Amino acid sequence: MATYDLDLFVIGGGSGGVRAGRLAAAMGKRVAIAEEYRFGGTCVIRGCVPKKLFVYASQFPEHFEDAAGYGWTVGETSFDWPTLVANKDREIARLEGLYRKGLENAGARIIEGRAVLLDRHTVQVGAETLTAENILIATGGRPNPHEALPGREHCIYSNEAFDLTELPRTIAIEGGGYIAVEFANIFHGLGVETTLIYRGKEILSRFDGDVRRGLHEAMEAKGIRIICQDIIEKVEKRADGRLDTQLMSGNVETFDKVMLAIGRLPNTEGLGLEKTGVETGVKGEIRVDAYSRTSVENIWAIGDVTDRVQLTPVAIHEAMCFIETVFKDNPTEVDHQDIATAVFSQPEIGTVGLSEEDAARRFEELEIYRASFRPMRHTLSGRQEKMIMKLVVDASSRRVVGAHILGPDAGEMAQLLGIAIKGELTKDVFDRTMAVHPTAAEELVTMYRPTYRVRNGERLYDR
Repeated sequence: MATYDLDLFVIGGGSGGVRAGRLAAAMGKRVAIAEEYRFGGTCVIRGCVPKKLFVYASQFPEHFEDAAGYGWTVGETSFDWPTLVANKDREIARLEGLYRKGLENAGARIIEGRAVLLDRHTVQVGAETLTAENILIATGGRPNPHEALPGREHCIYSNEAFDLTELPRTIAIEGGGYIAVEFANIFHGLGVETTLIYRGKEILSRFDGDVRRGLHEAMEAKGIRIICQDIIEKVEKRADGRLDTQLMSGNVETFDKVMLAIGRLPNTEGLGLEKTGVETGVKGEIRVDAYSRTSVENIWAIGDVTDRVQLTPVAIHEAMCFIETVFKDNPTEVDHQDIATAVFSQPEIGTVGLSEEDAARRFEELEIYRASFRPMRHTLSGRQEKMIMKLVVDASSRRVVGAHILGPDAGEMAQLLGIAIKGELTKDVFDRTMAVHPTAAEELVTMYRPTYRVRNGERLYDR
């Protein structure tokens, strides 16, 4: 039987890789983890964490406005971008330190450098070569560089958006996914004149139609310009540094910055996968089975590099299933069903389960419970922004198969709704649940009559 230097070598120090490495090392396994940049990965360094901090920062202008309705007088305000960036950097450094400390305390060896596979059991980092019984690839993803776009070198991506030396006066963001939508709201909230350009008919293509349309209307009401069914065809830099941006529609518009947020690609280039026989897909994603095993028996992959579901909690869940399967003799399939998620737009979206559109294709008849109202927090402020709450119910089984919220704290509510949807609770359980009053969330358990039904794709309203 072959002997190896390590029980596990992890390539990539993001949320998934760190969780797997730390848990395996805590079990007494010989573990090394290699990261070429900073521990924490996309989420901590250039994704969820700094994004949410920027979202908080961008919400203050509305808070200042709303305060007047509650009797507060807010004096002259100003915003300093470098202060936000510096404080964000300090928090990220703190979190990275915690990631490192967790690995070290568990007994994992940290290697700073780029790891390359030499064969199915051998990894090279710099001048050092190590062998491992199992190898876990958790190298994440990166923004799609849009290489076919003339002038893309003048554009920025989500990575650079966190560290601009100064805020632009105007920005165009191409994309309609959650990254593009969130940054459009962030920049607008910080005082930047913002235009969102998306090739589709409506933003957030995979979300429920009601919350998509509701958010679109709310964003435009705030002053964000949204152009659908159009794309950027060319970007040219002028002598004054501004960017002439030609659209497919024929319009040419000028912006201080152009940000591309049109998807992400798996980080598999230069890993040496071709030397191992690990199979990849058309975008370079590593193909895995339900247990995160690749086409090579001892090589595994989790997180964004597999291009299954690109969410941090999913990568962490995949890591925990990997540990159960490989080191606890408890083969555990990854469960990607009914994942609760949020878009930290303004207003927020929180969602779990099937959209009305997807559910209509799966079930013969649906009951749709929908409420739209102005939340209590807006009554004194005078803000006209509305909340949408929606439950999608399979009429046959009465099971709630989808829940969708647009409004304040929608992400927090989605986390709790995720338990109900995952537990396959019926609408009758929702109806028997006492409301917490006064809250916006009480609407979820007080919608007793369906707003309409859906049969064969057609909405039917009760008379």
